[in-house]
Amino acid sequence: MRLRTQRHRETLEVRVHPDDLGRVIGRSGRTAKSIRLVMDAISDGEPMRIDIIDTDKKRR
Repeated sequence: MRLRTQRHRETLEVRVHPDDLGRVIGRSGRTAKSIRLVMDAISDGEPMRIDIIDTDKKRR
């Protein structure tokens, strides 16, 4: 994970191995939505973006 700040908003990058991508995103995006919900709750009302990134370098 890495926290970046750009354009007056923070972005949390979550890097995931391709084999685990489905688990992190979850069925219908439920797990990803839950991660976003928790981060919104602790971000003091500031906008925060969560990016889930596939670490498979062959796809880039």
